[in-house]
Amino acid sequence: MPVSSPRKSRQGVRKGVRTRESILRVAVNLASIEGLEGLTIGRLADNLKMSKSGLFAHFGSREELQVATVDMAREVFVENVIRPAFAAPEGAPRLWALWDSWVRYVEHPVFPGGCFFTAASFEFDDRPGPVRDRIAEVLKEWLATVTRAVERAKEVGHLKSDLDAPQFAFEVKALAIGAHSGYLLTDKQAMRKARSIVLDRIRAVATPKCPPLSSQQSAVSTQPKKHSSLPS
Repeated sequence: MPVSSPRKSRQGVRKGVRTRESILRVAVNLASIEGLEGLTIGRLADNLKMSKSGLFAHFGSREELQVATVDMAREVFVENVIRPAFAAPEGAPRLWALWDSWVRYVEHPVFPGGCFFTAASFEFDDRPGPVRDRIAEVLKEWLATVTRAVERAKEVGHLKSDLDAPQFAFEVKALAIGAHSGYLLTDKQAMRKARSIVLDRIRAVATPKCPPLSSQQSAVSTQPKKHSSLPS
């Protein structure tokens, strides 16, 4: 009886991972346009020109597919927002870079349907279950990242020591939601206004040690990368 070699087994695993990633890159773009509820095994199979059984080999259920799609969207967000911002020096420059990076992500969408998590959060805010839970976890991670950036800016002496970091991060998050909604619906200047408001807010709690921050010169040197349907 023939037995597969370990090398062939590893190659098979890698091929399966690549195929799954290719599927999810299409799924996340599709969901950004039609919503996660519109993402089904059948709908994705039609889009990919694959059989349903082929997709079931990677995702045992629609819910599993939706959760995996949220995870892929998280990876894209980290690549386009968080990782570039962390190239900035820690402290106030990195805090400002996180905000500026997010604004650029909204102004130059990496998904064809716009910000994935803003849409998903409204779509699933009243639908209990694993998909909602995963969306909530990712949003909590983002809020925690901003909170840690505020705390670090306090530690290095860029921001006042009595600043409430969780409260500051919450205010920034609330502004982000409002600005994003306004930008999409009525006010194309909403993101410019939001960028200015946060910059003023940081300056208001800055110490003399805080480096100069300017809205004219972006804290992030790279534009968000357009999310491709297929891996490069």
